[in-house]
Amino acid sequence: MIKKLAMCIGQYKKASILTPLYVLFEVIMEVAIPFLMADLIDKGINAGEMSVIMKLGIALIISSLISLLFGILAGHYAAVASSGFAKNLRQKLYYAVQDFSFANIDQFSTSSLVTRMTTDVTNIQNAYQMIIRVAFRAPFMLIFSLIMTFSISPKLSLVFLAIIPFLGTGLYLVISKAHPIFERVFKTYDKLNKVVQENLRGIRVVKSFVREDHEKGKFHTVSKKIFNDFSTAEKILAYNGPMMQFSVYTAILLISWFGAKMIVSDTLTTGQLVSMISYTGQILSSLMMLSMVFVMITISRASAERVIEVLDEESDLKNGENPIYDVKNGEIQFKHVNFSYLKDKNKLALKDINLTIRSGETVGIIGGTGSSKTSLVQLIPRLYDVTDGAVLVGGVDVRNYDLKTLRDEVAVVLQKNILFSGTIKENLRWGNKDATDEELIRVCKLAQAHDFITAFPHGYDTYIEQGGTNVSGGQKQRLTIARALLKKPKILIFDDSTSAVDTKTDSLIRQAIRDEIPDTTKLIIAQRVSSVMDADKIIVMENGKVDAIGTHEELLENNQIYQEVYYSQARREEQHGA
Repeated sequence: MIKKLAMCIGQYKKASILTPLYVLFEVIMEVAIPFLMADLIDKGINAGEMSVIMKLGIALIISSLISLLFGILAGHYAAVASSGFAKNLRQKLYYAVQDFSFANIDQFSTSSLVTRMTTDVTNIQNAYQMIIRVAFRAPFMLIFSLIMTFSISPKLSLVFLAIIPFLGTGLYLVISKAHPIFERVFKTYDKLNKVVQENLRGIRVVKSFVREDHEKGKFHTVSKKIFNDFSTAEKILAYNGPMMQFSVYTAILLISWFGAKMIVSDTLTTGQLVSMISYTGQILSSLMMLSMVFVMITISRASAERVIEVLDEESDLKNGENPIYDVKNGEIQFKHVNFSYLKDKNKLALKDINLTIRSGETVGIIGGTGSSKTSLVQLIPRLYDVTDGAVLVGGVDVRNYDLKTLRDEVAVVLQKNILFSGTIKENLRWGNKDATDEELIRVCKLAQAHDFITAFPHGYDTYIEQGGTNVSGGQKQRLTIARALLKKPKILIFDDSTSAVDTKTDSLIRQAIRDEIPDTTKLIIAQRVSSVMDADKIIVMENGKVDAIGTHEELLENNQIYQEVYYSQARREEQHGA
């Protein structure tokens, strides 16, 4: 885990090395100050030597200023190193997610990935800053101060040897109790983010069903759980303060008591006792800093484990040793294909699928909810891998293609259309970043989107809000169809992607696509029979199997499922018309 995190330091190694170096110089100057103070009292004030007072006073001021300078430099480089480390870690996480297959993403919820890239990375960043600064400062201060105290009075220094084990044992018990709670609380953060994301995405549904109170209740429940967990953890960590105070005051009292006796017996000077008390503060403050570091590491350890979990996740979709970089045509073959999302042959979503779709054909796919229509087409661009059998595109198993090459030749228009923040032009150019304005207009006319785009005040430069909230469902679908057409793919898949447009517009889109891209293989998943009835052939799906294949006329004559769908829709249309 540490090795993987350390790789993210990258170009910030210099700042990470300079920070503890400056901390070392800062500590040396701080440790020198009580020593100079002892001489100032014993050789200057008690002896009445004004020249010694001036000389040592100037030395104290210079030492303080140098210590301050090194402290500022250490703080600056610690901030640079930790911020840069967090930037690299966040970037590595984001890039890792981009390479995930759908199956990999299914293992992590969206809210969990967001928490890991934000809250968890911030925790690790704070811990890293404390490690390269405070975790070096505290041991340096502890060691140097102990050396100085033993050089002044070995007997009096034995007080620290009694206090340190007591404090160390207490810190260990506190950390061992708090860590499991922090592990639990960050998982609860995932749930909190999920509640917030769902609420914001579905805010229109929430308001239309007047479910604000229900959503508030969900949020309150999760938020209260986080509060309770954090409260429990903080109560445990709160023991840290009293332990430190007890140790500090006990040490000061013991040193003052024994030190006073030693002054009376002339085995210790007043200046040495003052410096011993100063070193007591430094030693115990260094222990306090160490306890803070341990607390932060305890919190960040849970975060680090969650981050590493994502970085260790390897995509199950990778290029082979010698990937193919050319897709010959849009022919599609399914050969004895079985598929399970759980990779369990006893829980198959698709069962023994055998299909051949010639290049340039228009094929409709119809079936009830849960018949695995979407699962079928997701295997073509290799969004998932088959469990058994093979899917071939252009006569080649999709697993033998370079992934980017394959997906560039397969365009998918989803039912849940996604538009990104930016102008209409910028969204369309996801299909082809080098497309000209003329090409944008051409595909938008094919998708029946040009008219409503030009009706906007800014036309193609109209800004699309996050998630496309300022356009209707039908407009969103037409824009995503245009975006897919801009790819000029060999295979074009419509996954119920005209469900939000009227039947006339749907018919116009299908007619335009049929006329303009006759060589492209077109697969149309639809709920409406009217969307697929003019296809070259129609596949009827039922319970993850192909129930029948044929033209509209053939299926209407021979297939019961198709007949039921067709006549039920026809009756609804008649009733609506009546």
